[in-house]
Amino acid sequence: MTTDDPANTDGPTQDPTTRHPRPPFPQQSDAHPGHTEHMSPRPDHGEDSYRGSGRLTGRRVLVTGGDSGIGRAVCLAFAREGADVALTCLPEEEDEGRASAALVEEAGRRALVLTCDVREEEQCRRVVERTVDAFGGLDVLVNNAAYQMSQPGGIEDITTEQFDRVVKTNLYATFWLSKLAVAHLPKGGCIINSASVQGYKPSPHLLDYATTKGALVNFTQGLAAMLAERGIRVNAVAPGPVWTPLIPATLPDTERFGAQSPLGRAAQPAEMAPAYVFLASPEASYITAEIVNATGGTPLP
Repeated sequence: MTTDDPANTDGPTQDPTTRHPRPPFPQQSDAHPGHTEHMSPRPDHGEDSYRGSGRLTGRRVLVTGGDSGIGRAVCLAFAREGADVALTCLPEEEDEGRASAALVEEAGRRALVLTCDVREEEQCRRVVERTVDAFGGLDVLVNNAAYQMSQPGGIEDITTEQFDRVVKTNLYATFWLSKLAVAHLPKGGCIINSASVQGYKPSPHLLDYATTKGALVNFTQGLAAMLAERGIRVNAVAPGPVWTPLIPATLPDTERFGAQSPLGRAAQPAEMAPAYVFLASPEASYITAEIVNATGGTPLP
């Protein structure tokens, strides 16, 4: 049996340590918010691998930060599972947002690109209202938009401006969008938040980012308890290192990115999307207040 045989569980198709590129990667940097086409290797969002099975047929979904990385992979997977997808992106990311929308439309589903800055409550309100108007309702909210910026020098180098941006993007926006979405989510609807391994095991150079991700874990569990009797589930996915445009745009060293994972590599966005699909699907109807850890083997509480 050759290693090219998909039935060979020891081959590169199945081995999680070699299924996707391993470091070292080329050292690279990019201006924030980063660009998919500038990255080497190019991130895998599941374009050639994700196969849907109708698990989300007819669902109406809003994904923040859907222009690239995990957000793009989630948009693609949800569409191939039968959902219509609205996605947000910053105005300077509109080209990337339209590339994600094209993947949704190629799957035969409706796509809506909403340029906005989720740090503004009124813009969050507009995003939810436009999604509901376009699709006739909302069934799933994925709070995925995030901002980070490495500061290896210490807490003294984290400016109030940076701290405010991190907290507004990662935490305020999740609060506002969840609050606004609840008015439209039916029984059986759900909210999925993007947490992080950083919420449990903070890297010192990402102190402010890690702080918000720890808060999101608490927010997810508290909101789940609040909405349970209304038939709305709330869960989160906590990724480990994932190869997205945010990495070369915010970290000084990309060469060894992901090497600290027990699997020895960073995840590709395509490896995160199935967790979101599962949490949004009817198969997860008894799962709420859960944090799905997708860390490549790093144990979390």
